[in-house]
Amino acid sequence: MTGYNKANNSSVISLTFGILSLLIPFIGLIFGIIGIVFSRKAVKQINKMKESSAGLATAGLVCSIIGLILQLFMILGYVAFFSVNIG
Repeated sequence: MTGYNKANNSSVISLTFGILSLLIPFIGLIFGIIGIVFSRKAVKQINKMKESSAGLATAGLVCSIIGLILQLFMILGYVAFFSVNIG
């Protein structure tokens, strides 16, 4: 089929985990890490196989990194709140 570009599965998984890392508290930290791993895997596959889903892999990487940072800030805020509250 000429003109048909199939999306790389790893890039779709990366984007999914990236979005989940933004939305789900605490577990989103793990989802962010998984999203980054799948994004790196997708970029390697895309470059090797000349596929056309680099945008999805990049979006998954960005969402995963932002989700990871937000989750870390949330955990640090949670710890800081209870350390001040107890003291």
